[in-house]
Amino acid sequence: MTRIQANLVLLLAGAIWGAGFVSQSTAMETIGPLWFTSLRFFIAVIVLAPFALRERRRAAVPLSGRHLTGFIAIGVSLFLAALTQQIGIMTTTVANSGFLTGLYVVFVPILTVFFLRRRPHWVIWPAAGLATLGIFLLSGGALSALTGGDLLTILAALFCAVQVILITVFAQSSGRPFALSLIQFATCALLAGSVALFLEPLSLEAILATKTELLYSGIFSSGVAFTLQVVGQRYTTAPQAAIFLSSEALFAAFFGVLLLGETIAPIGYLGGIIIFAAMLMVEIVPELGRRKIAESPVSSVG
Repeated sequence: MTRIQANLVLLLAGAIWGAGFVSQSTAMETIGPLWFTSLRFFIAVIVLAPFALRERRRAAVPLSGRHLTGFIAIGVSLFLAALTQQIGIMTTTVANSGFLTGLYVVFVPILTVFFLRRRPHWVIWPAAGLATLGIFLLSGGALSALTGGDLLTILAALFCAVQVILITVFAQSSGRPFALSLIQFATCALLAGSVALFLEPLSLEAILATKTELLYSGIFSSGVAFTLQVVGQRYTTAPQAAIFLSSEALFAAFFGVLLLGETIAPIGYLGGIIIFAAMLMVEIVPELGRRKIAESPVSSVG
């Protein structure tokens, strides 16, 4: 898979997640955030299990203990991100949730420098800034006093950044995208379910009333989109992946308008254009640099 194809895969994941904000928002009318998080990832485990088993049979070597531990750590960060985002969306709008979650675009390159000691391509910094500006404008270009839900969503963005970085580390070295997805989903589902047993009620009526949201979030937002993320990140860097995954804010706003009747301020359309420009930057600028190097004459000594 080429880098461009990988980034298009990540863009598709962002689109699926954007639509998922709608289902996450409406689901909170009938079911608690912990049970919703647990059930959606149990569904994802069921969806991914056949693919993971097939991958295991074809693998040349079994998973190492290091990779297994890494996959579980990814699941823990996914659980913390999903939980804080899901609770936060109860007291904020879909657009605000999309914007604040998108702050991981900035967190990822910062954490990459501090913890992985890797310096991203210079274009990542202005592109991350543009993406953040675009997401801000998309939310209306103004933020009132932050609510508790907003603060939780910012925390979710931090956990999302950790998850993106961990996936870059372990997806590339393990070569087992389906195993990674399955283990992170199972970890997240078990953690959420264990906590939900003590904090939230659950009934069959609540599950049936939320079946559409659960199926979309479990099959598409979780099973499909997170696996697309893992596959795409095998062929690109964490900061670049974060730029393309930030498109979920654009799609969240779009589906919020289409399905929930929310509105986008005129300045929001400019924000969408800026997000798109940021994604073009991280594709075009590095490619132009490589072509310039390839076309430069080689000096000879003689």
